[in-house]
Amino acid sequence: MRARRTPAPARATVAMWTLLLQLLALVTLGGGATFAPNKELLECASQILYMDQHIYQIPTNYNRNIPPGKNTTVYIGVNVNRVSGVDENKGEITLDIFLQVSWEELRLHMPKNTPFIDLPWEYRQLIWTPDLYIWQLQTMRILSVLQEMASLRLYSNGTVSVSIGATITIKCEMDFVLYPLDVQNCAIDFSSYKYTTQDVRFEWRDVASWLGLGLISEQRSHFRLPKYVVTFVTDKSKHIRNFGEGEHSAARLQIKLSRELRSYLLESYLPSSLFVIISWGSFCVIPEIVPGRMVLLVTTLLSLVTMFDTVSTNSPDALELKCIEVWLISCTLFVFFALLEYFVVLFGIRYDKNWSRRRQDLRRAASAAQLAPPPLHINHSQRLSTPVTGTPQGGVFSPQLSVEDDGLKQQFDNQAIQRDSPILEAMSGDRPTNVLARMSAMVDQGVMFCGAQHGTLDRFALIIFPVSFFLFNVIYWTTYLNEASRDK
Repeated sequence: MRARRTPAPARATVAMWTLLLQLLALVTLGGGATFAPNKELLECASQILYMDQHIYQIPTNYNRNIPPGKNTTVYIGVNVNRVSGVDENKGEITLDIFLQVSWEELRLHMPKNTPFIDLPWEYRQLIWTPDLYIWQLQTMRILSVLQEMASLRLYSNGTVSVSIGATITIKCEMDFVLYPLDVQNCAIDFSSYKYTTQDVRFEWRDVASWLGLGLISEQRSHFRLPKYVVTFVTDKSKHIRNFGEGEHSAARLQIKLSRELRSYLLESYLPSSLFVIISWGSFCVIPEIVPGRMVLLVTTLLSLVTMFDTVSTNSPDALELKCIEVWLISCTLFVFFALLEYFVVLFGIRYDKNWSRRRQDLRRAASAAQLAPPPLHINHSQRLSTPVTGTPQGGVFSPQLSVEDDGLKQQFDNQAIQRDSPILEAMSGDRPTNVLARMSAMVDQGVMFCGAQHGTLDRFALIIFPVSFFLFNVIYWTTYLNEASRDK
C-alpha cells in the first residue's frame, strides 16, 4: 500500500505549531526575563507571522557584516512630500520625505514565481544594510499612524529596497548679507561613514517617482512658502567626502531657497522711498515758517529710524550690514541731510539780519570819513536861479542844497550802500592779500548766499537731492542684483 500524503495545509499547520512551540520554549527557558532579539527568535516570529504567505529563510552561510561585493552601488531616492518650515535664526529646514535606499543582494534567494516579498522590518538586523549617513542631518523621526512607515522588500532579481517615511531637520549654512535679495544654497550629502569608495558607491536612480526611487516629479520640483520658493535638484556629479581612513562616495541633493521679494518691496522699500521724496517738499516751504518745515523733516526722520529698528529686529542676523539695512540707513541720511540743509538756511538768515547789519554799519561809518561830496559846478545863471540857504556856524556860512537837488543826494546814498556790500566787495578787484581775510570773505559770501531771502540754497537742493537719490538707486540695485545673480 502507498502511504497517504499529508495535505499541504496540514503540513503548514504542523510547521506553524512546531515553530510556536519553539518560541514558547525560548521564552520559558528565559524565565520570562527580557532579552535582546537574536537571529533564531526573529526568524521564528517572522515565519509565524508570514506563514500564510511564504516561509523565507536566510541562507546559513550568509554574513551580514560583509557587503554583497566589491564596489557595491547603493541607489538613493527621495520623494519630498512637504516643506514644513524654514528657521532662519537656527539655519534649519524641516522636510517630510519618503526615503528609499536600494542595492543588489545576490546572496539572498527568492521563491520561484514570486516578483517580490515583503519582509518584516526587524529583518534589517539580519541582512547587510548600508550604513547610510546624512551629513547635514539634525534630527529624524519616522512617521507612524497605526504603525511605522517603514518597509523592507526583496525583489526576484535580488534587489533589496528599504523605504522610510520620515520628518527630517536639515542644518543649512545661510548667509544673510544680501537679505532680502539672498539666495540660500544647501547641499545634503548621502554617504557612508564606514565603507570607502572601493566598497560602496552612492548614486541617484532615475526611476518613476511613484516607486520612490527617483527624486521628485516635475510638478513637485519646487514648493512655495510665504517667504521662500524652495527648489530641489539632484547633483549627478560624483562627490567625495574625505574623512577617517579614506575617500567616501556621496550622493548630493541641492536645496535652493529663493526669497519672495514682493512683500519686502511693499513693506520696506516703497515706504522708505516715499519718506525721502516727501522730505524734498520741505525745500518748497518758506524758511521763515519754522514749525511747518521742522515738523515735516523730523517726523520723516523718526519714521525711518523706527522702520530701521523694526527691520533689524525681525530680520536674521548677519556678520555684516544686510542689504536692506544699507538701504534704510541711506534713506535716513538723505532725510538727515535735508534737515541739516534747513539748519544752514536758518543760520544764514540769522547772520543776514543781525551780524551782517552791524558789519554794514561799521563799514559805512569808515567809508563816510574817506568819501567827500562831489564838487558842485554851478554857473552864473544857475547861481542866480538857485536859491541858497544856510545858517551861520561859528562865523562860517554853511550852504545847503534845495529841494530840487534831493534826487542827486538819493543817488549818492545808493552808490555808497552798494559799494559797502560784502558780496560786491569780494567780487571786486581789490581782494585782501591775507589768507585769513580771504577765507573770511569767502565765508561771508557763502553765508550770505545761504541766507538769501529768495531761497537760493533751497532751489539748488531741490535739484541736487533728487539727482543724488536717483544715482544712489542705480548703484544700489546694480551692485546687489549682480551679487544675487552670482549666488543663483
